This record gives sequence, C-alpha cells and structure tokens, in this order.
Amino acid sequence: MAKTDFKSVAEYLTTLPKQTRVVLQRVRAVIRKAVPTGEEVISYQIPAVKLEGRALIYFAGWKEHYSLYPATEKVRASLERELADYEVRKGTIRFPLSEPVPGELIAKIAKIRAKETALLSDERRATRSKVSTSKKSASKKSASKKSASKKSASKKSASKKSASKKKKVKLS
Repeated sequence: MAKTDFKSVAEYLTTLPKQTRVVLQRVRAVIRKAVPTGEEVISYQIPAVKLEGRALIYFAGWKEHYSLYPATEKVRASLERELADYEVRKGTIRFPLSEPVPGELIAKIAKIRAKETALLSDERRATRSKVSTSKKSASKKSASKKSASKKSASKKSASKKSASKKKKVKLS
C-alpha cells in the first residue's frame, strides 16, 4: 500500500490484497447497514464513516489483521465480554484476517459510536445555542447601556447648557 492519497473508500479497497479487501468489504457493508445515514469518507488516509460531520468509526486493513477505531471507553465497557477474544488497545480493536468477520459485534460497535457521536453533536448544538443566546443578550445589554449612556450624557449636556444660561442671565 504505497499510495496514500485516496479519494474514496472504493479506491482504498482496490489497493489491498484480495483476502484483506474481501474482509474489509464485509466490514464496510456491516457498518453501512448499522449506520445507514453515515457518510463514507477517507480520513487519515483510511476509510471512515461520518455522522453529522463527525467521524464515528474508522476501519483499515493490515497484513494479518484489520482494525476498527476508536475503541472508546463506552465501546469497551459496553462490549467487554464480546471484545475479550480480540486485541484492544489505545483506542484500537484488532480482528484477525484469518477469522470470520464478527458482523454482529461490528454492528454493535458502529451503533454505540453513532449514539456517542449524536450525543456529542447534540451537546455541541446546545453549547452553540447557549453561546449564541448569551451573545445576543450581551449585545442587547450593551446596546441598552450605550443608549442609557447617551441619554444620560444628553441630560448632562442639557443641564450644563441650562446652568450656563442661568449664569449669563445673572451676569447681565
């Protein structure tokens, strides 16, 4: 796999040895079925599926195994027993190419990641909404303060003019 500027998942898959390609095509199909609204992309030069603009799962083929990323804490905790037969470390789950694709397990991983991603997206939208609301509120307060300040300055100016007229009257 010398080429590293892939434009699509299909292009990435064509560069793999046949055995690896066949396995990853199955993995890809399982993920697509589990997350039908996901968008396939190449990210970090490997296939990924995004949901609402956020990467939820990556997969890649290697010499003796294929990997899924990220193996988040939620994924590891939720599927601890099912993952016991596989190598899991530093956010990576490795599956041997020599064994059948565990479709149900991969679908569960994809669905857990989809829920995590949706929650993160919801939190981000809520945060943006709060920030936007507070900015609008701050802008209104600032405008209100400026208006009050102008009124106050106008009153002070009028008061000074009035006092000035009184002084002139007294001088005459």
